Amino acid sequence: MSDRIHTLSGYFHEYQKSVADPENFWARVADSFHWKKRWDKVLDWDFEGPDVKWFLNGKLNITENILERHLYTIGDKPAIIWEPNEPGEDSRTLTYRQLYEEVCRFSHVLQEKGVQKGDKVIIYMPMVPEAAVAMLACARVGAVHSVVFAGFSSNALSDRINDCEAKVVLTADGNFRGNKKIPVKAVVDEALEKTSTVTSVIVYQRTGQEVTMKEGRDFWWHEAIEGKGTQQEAVEMDSEDMLFILYTSGSTGKPKGVVHTCGGYMVYSKYTFENVFQYNPGDVYWCTADIGWITGHSYIVYGPLLSGATSIMFEGVPTYPHAGRFWEIVDKYKVNQFYTAPTAIRALQAHGTEPIEPFKLDSLKVLGSVGEPINEEAWHWYHTHIGKTKCPIVDTWWQTETGGIMVSPLAGITPTKPAYATLPLPGVQLAIMDPDGKEMTGNSVEGNLCIKFPWPGMIRTTYGDHDRCRQTYFATYKGMYFTGDGVKRDHDGYYRILGRVDDVINVSGHRMGTAEVENAINEHPLVVESAVVGYPHQVKGQGIYAYVICDMKNRSEQSLTNEIKDTVTKIIGPIAKPDKIQIVPGLPKTRSGKIMRRILRKVAEGNMDNMGDTSTLLDPDVVEKIIEGRIE
Repeated sequence: MSDRIHTLSGYFHEYQKSVADPENFWARVADSFHWKKRWDKVLDWDFEGPDVKWFLNGKLNITENILERHLYTIGDKPAIIWEPNEPGEDSRTLTYRQLYEEVCRFSHVLQEKGVQKGDKVIIYMPMVPEAAVAMLACARVGAVHSVVFAGFSSNALSDRINDCEAKVVLTADGNFRGNKKIPVKAVVDEALEKTSTVTSVIVYQRTGQEVTMKEGRDFWWHEAIEGKGTQQEAVEMDSEDMLFILYTSGSTGKPKGVVHTCGGYMVYSKYTFENVFQYNPGDVYWCTADIGWITGHSYIVYGPLLSGATSIMFEGVPTYPHAGRFWEIVDKYKVNQFYTAPTAIRALQAHGTEPIEPFKLDSLKVLGSVGEPINEEAWHWYHTHIGKTKCPIVDTWWQTETGGIMVSPLAGITPTKPAYATLPLPGVQLAIMDPDGKEMTGNSVEGNLCIKFPWPGMIRTTYGDHDRCRQTYFATYKGMYFTGDGVKRDHDGYYRILGRVDDVINVSGHRMGTAEVENAINEHPLVVESAVVGYPHQVKGQGIYAYVICDMKNRSEQSLTNEIKDTVTKIIGPIAKPDKIQIVPGLPKTRSGKIMRRILRKVAEGNMDNMGDTSTLLDPDVVEKIIEGRIE
């Protein structure tokens, strides 16, 4: 039975079934997969624990549903088309048969390096097909992959290696990004000085840079796979065995390892991919994300490949070597579904329509947006100039923790409204909560977005710290998963996501904990204390505004702020570098020592008319001084 929804009435019918009888609904969807052993029970759950299990005692291997399943029906169909950073370099295509063979070969390499079921493997690689091969090879041998975005610093990388006690790191000599050549292996070497669990490093040759290879630990990818067999039996996994850990910034400094498991994630990523994008056999689909983020996991690798789709993987950036690069690729491969971030859209919008003019873009059927709420201006530009007003925009809301898309129009089925994620997908039961913890019913309401029933793709725990998972997601509202986002439900019952309500900033679609950035700033020897807030940024959605108390030591503000930016880049990575740093004499604190961030946010936003009640501040005068020194 097909699980594809074709009409709006079909959506409402499916949604009603998914709420009235969730277990039968998801059992029907899961029945379309290959299981080594069918489950005994569909769902066991308790949000207090939290303890959620889907498809209990079901046995499977997710890669058999990607590889063996498609080998004899669409073996010669392109699975991954890779487009390099430089337009002049040859692109590469892996068919489903070639992907099967590459994954099997690399599975043998992992086993040769002692990787067994349950071992952790860190993938710190550029956007090359081998990164996807690495993920699938881990899944095939039962190892748990943890992909770390290759722009993170050595400190961020060593934190993640130590947290999951990784055994192997998969990396490259370097990567190309625009006109830059970035050393990747050097970052790994630096990270490994602060770790003790890694026994092997496998290095893919991408840039030809000189790298240091440590005898007995470091191996070249091309040498390791030489002579390896192109068949390899997939390890049997339980539905609730770990598939991967993906680290996300929290509101406290330490990154949290979000855990996803084999069965539920498999079912959810395929179901959401096919329905949201209305993917049809023969379509060419392109998601521009990096595989270091959840979007790359669910909608470059797992969702599309489980569906037998052709998925494009792009190594470069939207503006190199020119601002029409995305559109050049769309025309080159006749892309049908295109999925990108509002940050990229706004950055391209700033270049005007001239870079679009040489391209037809007539193959496009669906446009998607991910990572943050898309503003109306960008929505209209995207719809008019890229979609030529004929392509529906699926404005998707979801999180690393949800595993897949939760609220979104279904392409061509759900009537869209600019800046609205519209309606929940089948199986997703939303609740809007007021500050007192009561559910707000009816339309035209605004509050905190919660989910009141489990879905198969959801987070199971934060690795090594289950209580942190409970505290972060399940303790705020009893019996609910709290998303951390504010939401508005309008008179039509459509949902509009209003952004984070906690101390997390969404920079270019990447969540950044304020505590994490503050901790990095405070590492500078002259910094006494800092406070970080988000503010509206024309391209990134939110920028990072840092208020810093310093011991100036006869330094100029400019040189000190540059040093602070360098410190943050070194500790976290360039993505976390503050856009504005204001040196301040003090911070607005309550008598109990709590920083009143509300005030700092208003100043950063330039909204100084109403500061609200400042009577509880220890030193109200400090607010005036902060306002005087505000950076435009």
